[in-house]
Amino acid sequence: MSNQSGLAGLINGIIGLFERIPHDLIAVLSRFVVGLIFWQSGLTKIDGFSIKASTFFLFANDFKLPFVPPEVAAYMATAAELTCPILLWIGLGTRFAATALLVMTLVIEIFVFPGSYLTHGLWAIGLLYLMKYGPGVLSADHFIKQSRGG
Repeated sequence: MSNQSGLAGLINGIIGLFERIPHDLIAVLSRFVVGLIFWQSGLTKIDGFSIKASTFFLFANDFKLPFVPPEVAAYMATAAELTCPILLWIGLGTRFAATALLVMTLVIEIFVFPGSYLTHGLWAIGLLYLMKYGPGVLSADHFIKQSRGG
């Protein structure tokens, strides 16, 4: 009996350590890593301050989206991939930036790369976490909330 209670105590102790992982650490890691994924993708679409011709080509021929003209889709995707990560890193409008990137992830999964649900699922987990729990204390959102007495 003592071996079982000793093992249960060990397991409970380890679980207790896991439960002490702070939300703020998970949030900042989610913000950084997911932001980096989209930022790197956005950088592949531009040359200086212009969208590459190859980006327009991809949206016209490979990334065909229903209901959205390819040129518009190219601008929208590039803008989202270059602005939302910055918002995530700063922690400003975090829940809204995460929502925009989640919608983009769903569009990518459904219409562009439908077999990549494992990768897109991982992105979605980080984004959903940020949408539900927020950016944590190391964020502009937290600073603004505190300065407003929240």
